[in-house]
Amino acid sequence: MKVKESEKASLLDPSVLLRPEAVYNGKPIEAFRSYEFDENDAIQQRVRRTYYNMHTEQTYELVKAKMAEWLKFNHFKATVKEALIKLNDFVDESDPDIDLPNIVHAFQTAEQIRRDHPDNDWFQLVGLIHDMGKVMVFYGEPQWWVTGDTFPMGCKWGPSIVYGDDSFKNNPDTYNPKYNTKYGIYKPNCGIEELTLSWGHDEYLYRVLKHNKTRIPQEGLWMIRYHSFYPWHAGGDYSYFMKEGDEKIKEAVLKFNQYDLYTKSAEVPDIEALWPYYEKLIEKYLPGELEW
Repeated sequence: MKVKESEKASLLDPSVLLRPEAVYNGKPIEAFRSYEFDENDAIQQRVRRTYYNMHTEQTYELVKAKMAEWLKFNHFKATVKEALIKLNDFVDESDPDIDLPNIVHAFQTAEQIRRDHPDNDWFQLVGLIHDMGKVMVFYGEPQWWVTGDTFPMGCKWGPSIVYGDDSFKNNPDTYNPKYNTKYGIYKPNCGIEELTLSWGHDEYLYRVLKHNKTRIPQEGLWMIRYHSFYPWHAGGDYSYFMKEGDEKIKEAVLKFNQYDLYTKSAEVPDIEALWPYYEKLIEKYLPGELEW
């Protein structure tokens, strides 16, 4: 695949480029795009539309219904390699900078983890598969049900969520007294794993892996389940839901996210040459055909 000159720009995660968390202050200016919305920028319009649709349409009740639909695991059967190859035809509509297939990012992430952690093969595999839940778009889901940052449903929207309160102004949960308080339907310090997050590729893949009895350890499953939960692990919101032990979840996610965010480049890996190595890892931790 030949990369165009115009594509040799930052390939940082699109949500990072548009989110306001203080944790990202001090990064090189060329690595970020303004959080301001430029109505003349077609790509920013696309990103904004994706998030506004998500924040308008995803309600607590609809997320529960979507979970019930997808967690029957009866949509298709495929090996990990087959699912990853599908991502060769997937471009994330929330990405403001580039139109490379998601499979490229998968191998970029995995390879950087492999360079830094050559003896941790499950961590490498997590890098390869972490976005694999995006295959839902091939089975009828719009991207606002699949991509972007995640956030808890059933309680007040956190202040660091991308695009802020304005993007939730047409969401009925915003005005529902059952859901629009600090704790909403939850209890203080109930635990991060008790929260129902907005539906997307993170939660779906986590559930697929659990259903198919993966051998990836719990630390790796946390990385997958919460890597898009930026309002918590980067924005500092929702800490009042944490219980003893949840700091370990955050540590795992932050360990992974440095690779998810900062390994992207315009250099496309030689995917065909890399397959034999990663097929061995797939066979070790996620063998055979999976139920999706």
